[in-house]
Amino acid sequence: MGTINHSVKKRDHDAKISGRAMYVDDIVMDGMLYGKMLRSTKARARIKNIKYPELPDGYCVIDKDDVPGENKIHVVLEDMPVFPVDTVEYIGDVISMIVGPNKKEIDRIINETVVDYEELEPVFDVMKSKTSFFHHDIEKGDLKRAFEESDEIYSETFHTGHQEQAPLETNGLIAYPDENGHLAVRGSMQCPYYLVTALSKAVGRDPKEIRVIQDVTGGGFGKKEDFPSILACQLAVAANKVQKPVKCVFSREEDIEFTSKRHPSIVSYKVALKDKKITGMDINVIYNAGAYTTLTDVVLQRGLIGACGAYNVENLHVSGDGMKTNTIPNGAFRGFGGPQTFFSSEMIMDHIAKKYDMEPIDFKEEHFAKQGDVTSTSGLYHFHVPLPEMVERADEISDFRRKRKQYHKKQSGRYRRGIGISTVYHGCGFTGNGERDLIKGVAQLKKNKDDTIEILTSTTDMGQGAKTTFSKIIADTLDIPMDQITIENPDTDRVPDSGPTVASRSIMVVGELIKRAAEKLKKQWKPGEEQIITQHYEHPDFMIQFDTDKFTGDAYPTYSWSVNVIELEVDTLTAQTKVLGAWGVYDVGTPLDLNILHGQMEGGFLQSIGYASMEQIGYNEQGRIRNNSFSDYIIPTSMDVENMVTDFVTVPYDEGPFGAKGAGELPTVGPAPAYIDALEQALSTNIDHIPYTPEDIMNHLQEVKNHD
Repeated sequence: MGTINHSVKKRDHDAKISGRAMYVDDIVMDGMLYGKMLRSTKARARIKNIKYPELPDGYCVIDKDDVPGENKIHVVLEDMPVFPVDTVEYIGDVISMIVGPNKKEIDRIINETVVDYEELEPVFDVMKSKTSFFHHDIEKGDLKRAFEESDEIYSETFHTGHQEQAPLETNGLIAYPDENGHLAVRGSMQCPYYLVTALSKAVGRDPKEIRVIQDVTGGGFGKKEDFPSILACQLAVAANKVQKPVKCVFSREEDIEFTSKRHPSIVSYKVALKDKKITGMDINVIYNAGAYTTLTDVVLQRGLIGACGAYNVENLHVSGDGMKTNTIPNGAFRGFGGPQTFFSSEMIMDHIAKKYDMEPIDFKEEHFAKQGDVTSTSGLYHFHVPLPEMVERADEISDFRRKRKQYHKKQSGRYRRGIGISTVYHGCGFTGNGERDLIKGVAQLKKNKDDTIEILTSTTDMGQGAKTTFSKIIADTLDIPMDQITIENPDTDRVPDSGPTVASRSIMVVGELIKRAAEKLKKQWKPGEEQIITQHYEHPDFMIQFDTDKFTGDAYPTYSWSVNVIELEVDTLTAQTKVLGAWGVYDVGTPLDLNILHGQMEGGFLQSIGYASMEQIGYNEQGRIRNNSFSDYIIPTSMDVENMVTDFVTVPYDEGPFGAKGAGELPTVGPAPAYIDALEQALSTNIDHIPYTPEDIMNHLQEVKNHD
């Protein structure tokens, strides 16, 4: 094997590159029917009557009356019904499902169905919402005193928009009664055991009578954390009624228009300053939850924890609400609440620095958190914070400081340049005591009689390379070749509940479980005999107990860190920007496969650039998403960033396998503020929202021209 970080061919490479890999849309089962949703065309309304056309033989309607269990979908809370009883809460809310053997005939039935609504007043503006799904407060130090003793107070508000995850494969599942009389669901997903819990409630069966199988999954980025539970419950009700397999794979238009997005945010800062240093922050965070709660509570929590950025703020108050609007319910997206508030915290630091005629990076360095400092939740940064050396490494590879100084000089002519930097973190694993009290992950190794090893976990590989990295951990620990190890897609009839594939926990938490299992197996190895080794999660003993009511203690056991630099050029005639270079330096502990990690960092970097510059969801006056295809919802491609460099510093974490920490979400947190920092320099202005599109640039340039 050589060193653990040496790159190897991914375990799923051959199947995918040859076309043998079977995605859910490739699967055809005997007697399979298709399902399609009849959706609300009103943002908020009471359903008075539904008139369906005459249904041909073999077609049926699935609705609230067919739910055998509770008409509730379990995500965190259970406020979303499987099928509405009498009201709809957003355009796209599922009223019923038409099931039958021919998709075109199903489309005809839906098109000819007439729903009589009593329209109710919807709320689209989150600032006009009167319903707070969740509220949390974080307090630390003596903020009142900090403001009383301050030299001045700086206030500013920032806005971030929706973002679509845009995985290559859309959402799709099949529900069917299996040969044991159990109810089975298979398809594209991140968290098989989430579906088991949700399905058990909706169909009224013991979890042991529910089987969930993950098929090859073409990307998720969070879209397939919460939403598959919703679709699975609807399909399971249908399969239970017709006693046949029922399949639903969304079109791209459906997937963009009707499934979860990144939460838009409004983040307001009131900052106490004394001797040009930050002594306190009072921060208010509002996340637009959409029509139902889904994962808003935990997304909001992570956003609040990171609202003061990667900085040591001794006196702090952060309040936050997840507010209801009659728009698409928002959910998980890579970074999970962090990109919103880290954008805002980086911008407030930049703007205060510029107010004092300081270079933002110099101002930030004066405030960096360091080992031993108290976190926003009154926990501790238990381990070394490598930001200073990461900034220096970023400067070395990008020539940041020289270019920053050069571009600071007054620029004229059609093309203007800027270079920006951001310094951020991502907390690894579930917030607080989630791993210990809620997830309680379990992993197993099965040694067969021929001494091959099978890895048994519910962790899903959706392209991020978990199968490969897990196999490397086992091969290195047992000192055996990779071809002696197998790992299949999770089937809940065969694998234990290792927890969901979210929260940058797969390698750090589940990888450590299988490593410890391998160490046990190595000691107990019996050649030619079958052995099963089970490993349960063990909470790190150094962690300060987290109080979920007071929001105090260690929110995370450790943190991954990143420094991002972006250099760009603005064409002042067309308002187009060109990214000239993008550099990322990352601490993810010990890299376990550099090829996989570089791919993760590059992909996340590009997603965040899109978040900052071009990805914009537009609603019409009725609350319907207007841009539901890749023709009008624009995402960046490799052509948008021709020069991208990713690099690593290594600060091993003892509780992770070979010192590894979380990696997958980190690269989406920092590039957006780095992009805007560069754009601010090029345009000589301050910016308070993203995405900052070419239209925004054009408006700014026109204002400057008119002012001149």
